Amino acid sequence: MKALCWEGVNKLAVEQVPDPELRNDQDMIVRLLAGTTCGSDLHLIGGYIPAMRAGDVIGHEFVAEVVETGRGVRRHKPGDRVVVCSFVGCGRCWYCANDLWSLCDNTNTNPGFGQALFGYETGGIFGYSHAMGGLRGSHAEYVRVPFADHGAFPVPEGVDDVSALFVSDSVPTGWMGADLGGVKPGDVVAVWGCGAVGQMAARAAALKGAERVISIDRVPERLAMTERYIGSEVIDYTTTDVAAELRERTGGRGPDVCIEAVGQEAHSDGVMHLYDKAKQQLRLQTDRPTAVRQAVHACRKGGTVFVLGVFAGLVDKFPLGAIVNKGLTLRGAQMHGQRYIPMLLEKVASGEVSTAHLATHTVALDEAEKAYDLFKHKKDGCVRAVIRP
Repeated sequence: MKALCWEGVNKLAVEQVPDPELRNDQDMIVRLLAGTTCGSDLHLIGGYIPAMRAGDVIGHEFVAEVVETGRGVRRHKPGDRVVVCSFVGCGRCWYCANDLWSLCDNTNTNPGFGQALFGYETGGIFGYSHAMGGLRGSHAEYVRVPFADHGAFPVPEGVDDVSALFVSDSVPTGWMGADLGGVKPGDVVAVWGCGAVGQMAARAAALKGAERVISIDRVPERLAMTERYIGSEVIDYTTTDVAAELRERTGGRGPDVCIEAVGQEAHSDGVMHLYDKAKQQLRLQTDRPTAVRQAVHACRKGGTVFVLGVFAGLVDKFPLGAIVNKGLTLRGAQMHGQRYIPMLLEKVASGEVSTAHLATHTVALDEAEKAYDLFKHKKDGCVRAVIRP
């Protein structure tokens, strides 16, 4: 079958790889209907995520048709259309039982990486390095889905493939930021990043009753899309002092909840960006925490900062003093999708959550490298490129 493979730093290629096979009785094989580029994939492509090997199939956000099921699969049958959660959970360990699915004890077959990097292993994720389980990714004609009864969810009638696609990862990730960030009615929420995850975090905050939601980015198309489809206020950080602007818009107090949806390759227009980029390129730090720093400084005293962006390891100049002296709550997580996906599919079906606008471009799997070229370099106003078989 055809699949998009990582072949080295900034090198992708569509190649022939072996078809997937059932390995366990809880596996199923699915046929790709649609996948999409994701900002976290750019960290893989750029060489910032460890334990990638030439020939690894990438991709983790997808909707598919069930082709074959193991004898232990009870909730799915061939022909079903399903959204597959990007993180794999076994459904039985302590973490899965407590709705902390991305921390599953049993789905990362290479636990040593996580133990060395983070102190404990994480769960497995499709197409995201051998440090995260070495599972083949979803940019392929067919995908093996482990623990299928716990990670795949039927798409409601009337919901098209593209709308369902983003419920695989972007929508639940954004929703988690607002949920675990503790957004409540009357809050002012600031979201750093107007990509798909940032937009979904802003929408979730509004649905949870936030009085005002303010989104921050620099890309005109993303700012305009967020304002039009999400209804969020927007700030172009290249034209103003973000901290001062947020104080002005909140009567001097600052946002109650700040959500960082940018990640380890954050940009800014200040000298700290040059400092961070130089240290990252020299591998003196693994991540650029520009947006996190800004969120910590901008958040009101006693407020909450939630980190949604992907970070791999170490950062420099982290404002720990601000967290302590301002009494902030700092949280972060990889996406506990199984907790949210069924509810979010219903919200997409009812029209409460709109996702189709995120798909600005469509590319065939044969040309999947083009999808990442459009996405990485933000060509032609690309917000997300959908990959079809």
